[in-house]
Amino acid sequence: MSRVVGAPRAEPLTGLGPVAQLTAGRLPERLLRLVAGLALYGLSIALMIEGSVGASPWDVFHSGVARHVPVSLGTVLTAASVCVLLAWIPLRQIPGVGTVANTLLLGPLADVSLWLLPAPEALVPRVTYMLAGVVLCALGTALYVGAQLGPGPRDGLMTGLVRRTGRSVRSVRTAIEVSVLLAGVALGASAGPGTVVFALAVGPLTQIMLGYLVVDLRSSDERLPLAEPCAAGKRGCP
Repeated sequence: MSRVVGAPRAEPLTGLGPVAQLTAGRLPERLLRLVAGLALYGLSIALMIEGSVGASPWDVFHSGVARHVPVSLGTVLTAASVCVLLAWIPLRQIPGVGTVANTLLLGPLADVSLWLLPAPEALVPRVTYMLAGVVLCALGTALYVGAQLGPGPRDGLMTGLVRRTGRSVRSVRTAIEVSVLLAGVALGASAGPGTVVFALAVGPLTQIMLGYLVVDLRSSDERLPLAEPCAAGKRGCP
């Protein structure tokens, strides 16, 4: 299928190891993108929680757990991230700089955003919160994934299971998110229309934004276009 005219061309995600991530170049810019992306992701979580129209499947789970323990939502999110990282061990996944940053920073950033954001009561601002949360989640994900410093714990779990089971990304991601959603509802949290909007929209939005935000780590030689073959009689050709 041909690319749509005017659409951004996504630079390649390189899948670098932890050491190579730090030596691949443009590190200050990439670290800034990573932190900015996580901050936006934390804000998106708070927007969807405070909107009370339905959060992402993982945040429904986090909210369900938070109902039963005397800690903040962000603390539950961090603890869940650590548990997910432990599941990387049998999958032989190697965490990167971004993985560690995601694990340690996303929960506190979500808590700060929840503390700062007022909770609206009217339906229109609540829906606005939800929609803004979906867009900011996609933007934040594209920023931190595009920094090429390693996936978040949950994304790494998904890719590890895809590699070990041979199943598609879609089927593995769906199985994971349906499982955590059902667990969250069983723990007393509520899903809603926002959960459906998130499930349908965040993937395509993230893909579009990645087209603009992946940091290109190829060498200058690799980015050079291939020379056109000479045709007989063409100027400059023998």
